[in-house]
Amino acid sequence: MRDYLKFYIDGAWVDPITPKTAEVINPATEAVSGHISLGSPADVDKAVAAARRAFATWSVTSIKERADLLEAILAEYLRRERELGEAVTEEMGAPLSLGCGFHTMLGKGHISTALEVLKNYKFEEQHGATMIRKEPIGVCGLITPWNWPMNQTCVKIAPALATGCTMILKPPQLAPYSAQILAEILHDAGTPAGVFNMVQGQGSVIGTALSTHQDVDMISFTGSEPVGVQITKDAADTVKRVGLELGGKSAWVVLDDASMTTNVAGATGGMMGNSGQTCSAGSRLLVPAARMDEAIAAATEAANGVTVGDPTGNFAMGPVVSKAQYNIIQDYIQKGIDEGATLIAGGLGSPEGIDKGWFVRPTVFVGNNQMVIAREEIFGPVLVMIGYADLDDAVAIANDSNFGLGGYVSGEDLEASRDISRRLRTGAVWVNGGFDFGAPFGGYKRSGNGREWGEHGFTEYLEIKAVVGWSAG
Repeated sequence: MRDYLKFYIDGAWVDPITPKTAEVINPATEAVSGHISLGSPADVDKAVAAARRAFATWSVTSIKERADLLEAILAEYLRRERELGEAVTEEMGAPLSLGCGFHTMLGKGHISTALEVLKNYKFEEQHGATMIRKEPIGVCGLITPWNWPMNQTCVKIAPALATGCTMILKPPQLAPYSAQILAEILHDAGTPAGVFNMVQGQGSVIGTALSTHQDVDMISFTGSEPVGVQITKDAADTVKRVGLELGGKSAWVVLDDASMTTNVAGATGGMMGNSGQTCSAGSRLLVPAARMDEAIAAATEAANGVTVGDPTGNFAMGPVVSKAQYNIIQDYIQKGIDEGATLIAGGLGSPEGIDKGWFVRPTVFVGNNQMVIAREEIFGPVLVMIGYADLDDAVAIANDSNFGLGGYVSGEDLEASRDISRRLRTGAVWVNGGFDFGAPFGGYKRSGNGREWGEHGFTEYLEIKAVVGWSAG
């Protein structure tokens, strides 16, 4: 049983001003796994005041001082990496191989990347007689989701620290454990008092208090489109910067070549990773209409081959995060059936033999791009396969979406893949896989604004100042 009942404010673990707790449920067992305190606006005021005080000194530290801190944080992170992974598995149901693998790898990768970017970053550049300075924006409110806890927490904290900002983290209520351990890591690494603060609680309370607070200069939010819209409205009265990484309905275009069935199988299996709870997941699989029968066979076999079960065991897919999320996914599967989409794998209910926990069957439909299951983000292991006539048609289908976060192209013709990547209206495109911590990540359209990851992630936390007349000449 994990009981995390204190907040981290001004370099110390403190009790909430008004005691109030909530249960945390293990999604694999439906049992209570621990408790957290729920904060109030008064706790936010206390944390913001600490961050404001600390900004006066942290904002003028040297690159070396910030790099030294990031190195210490990374060392402490590595020491407790297994513990972090186990917490991720317990709080949101990722298989242990994933929790202690890609989940924690992403966190340490963002810290390492920020450290390397910082060492060579140009905070001052002279243009003629004018000096262009990049200065820390100030006190930042960081609001993170539950689906990739270490990824989306470290991708905010690391560049915020590197650029000289101070911050208040609001972790996800559904997955609070790994953030608590991360706060301990930052403390043990010697983060100065007030530079990093953390207040647990409800998004509607803590998120709103941060978004409306007059002494918070910037909000970085990752989550759903409706919440991102509300945060933007809340922040408007104080004209603070808002960085949003929101939802997606990413298309995965499979080219018509000898590798098509292999690529269809890979895309199908990839969609089921993390139980489909990934904002950039390729949830629309676009295949050559003339070869739909082959694609159906490949996708069906791949989906049926995804093992589902206890995340502490040897299974590829664990549960989804909560009963509410399970019910939402079931409703979407029913909508797909009602709309007349062809169900080729999975379907309603839990996998055979599982009677406890919020486990969903890996599900694949064949449908069209106008169906609800192809228009709205389901955030679960549900894939819709759509046929295209030619590559122009594939691009048109891919771009016919309110979202524009990610896109995928798989095929042997690299030039054709590159051409498609240029035409997709998305913030990122992955051609035949690949991974890059330095590649900017963020969305077009309703998938958000701003960019995270690598050098581009620093921009979110910096103001631009022109000092005209810097040089006497």
